[in-house]
Amino acid sequence: MRVARTLLGGLVLYAFLLLGGLVADVLGLPLPGSVLGMVLLWAALEAGVVRLAWIREGATTLLGLLGLLFVPAGAGFVQFVDAGWVWLGAVAVTGVGAVGTIVLTGLVVQRGMERG
Repeated sequence: MRVARTLLGGLVLYAFLLLGGLVADVLGLPLPGSVLGMVLLWAALEAGVVRLAWIREGATTLLGLLGLLFVPAGAGFVQFVDAGWVWLGAVAVTGVGAVGTIVLTGLVVQRGMERG
């Protein structure tokens, strides 16, 4: 039964990935289909069209594999260890992006808490 729930959750997540890609292509949006798919999934969860129980097992399984999925990216990253001053820019962009994300997340949470 757990395997069926995991497969169902994975299929629902994949369906939203495909839907997001399709909508982005059809509307010509400058947004990755995966991001748009997650926004559509969030909207469907909020509207009650999709239930969290339907995707919980699939999402949990994918989160458990997340470290393994980043191994190729990490291996590619090691190729650029001797890039010199390029790292300064990369670290600066990463730092500014991380701080910006934290600040924006904090503001959104505060606003949400004010609304109740």
